Amino acid sequence: MNGQPAAGGGAPRACDPRELDLAVGGQAVIEGVMMRSPTAIATAVRTPDGRIVVRKQPFRSVFRRWRFLNVPILRGGIHLIESMGLGIGALMFSADQAMTEERVETKKGFKDTAMMWGTIVVAFILSMGLFFYLPLVLTDLTGVRHGVGFNLIDGVIRIVMFVAYLLLISRMKDMARVFEYHGAEHMSIHAFEAHRDLTVDQTRPFTTLHPRCGTSFLFFVMLISVVVFSFLGRPDDVGQRLLRLAFVPVIGGLAYEAIKLSGRFRNAWFVRPLIWPGLMLQKITTSRPDDSQLEVGLAALRAVLEPEPEGFGTRTYDVPAGAPAEA
Repeated sequence: MNGQPAAGGGAPRACDPRELDLAVGGQAVIEGVMMRSPTAIATAVRTPDGRIVVRKQPFRSVFRRWRFLNVPILRGGIHLIESMGLGIGALMFSADQAMTEERVETKKGFKDTAMMWGTIVVAFILSMGLFFYLPLVLTDLTGVRHGVGFNLIDGVIRIVMFVAYLLLISRMKDMARVFEYHGAEHMSIHAFEAHRDLTVDQTRPFTTLHPRCGTSFLFFVMLISVVVFSFLGRPDDVGQRLLRLAFVPVIGGLAYEAIKLSGRFRNAWFVRPLIWPGLMLQKITTSRPDDSQLEVGLAALRAVLEPEPEGFGTRTYDVPAGAPAEA
């Protein structure tokens, strides 16, 4: 469906973020941004011909369908799995739009869905091996036997490997573009949370760093894992090493609660030191976007905040290149 509700016309004012309980978030995709609210998901992509394509879908979290799952710690792991699924779907859509002159939304069948979840499973296994199992093997080589010392070294190696990984991928040309859109996503959300008009001029002054970023979440995972694993002592065999991996969902749940609290109390003196390392890591994973990239981030945010008539379905519409970002 074509139209201009996301970027044309008057610029909508940001809603009170307290009404959404810090629930507006998103991620960068290929040449675009995905935004999510409690009721909708919107993905905006800049196409090769310079236009912006925005797809908006209704969304209902598993926590709204099964409220008994919305309990501290447990909800963190569930939220992570749900977010990964939504993120892969947005990436597939953005790849369709950003890599072809003819903008088409292909119908995803069982095979595509299976491939999507297969990708998630493989990515999860690889990340567990790289950032949790390999550091254990390397720590063993140090000869340290004391449980606390062993886990401190294990944690330091894990964090160093994570930072090195981020630095490595940041040098890839395609990832540099993604990191610019990541910055556009953060700046757009900052403008929303500051009650500003969702325009390029109003958004441009904001920072690309945000305390609720996934990069900060991953840092909390690394930090909390040191504490949790210290209670488990030093693993003596492969079975005990694999057993530690079973605690990763618990660690993710604790990190999720930490990121929620840090976002809610970001200005508290006792929170600032905790979020500072995550913000510094974001200097790697975010870059300053240009105005055209900000337009895409704002188009996604406007779309996800736009009230919808009851019963609307998935729709795709174009925003002409150069459409006014201001009212």
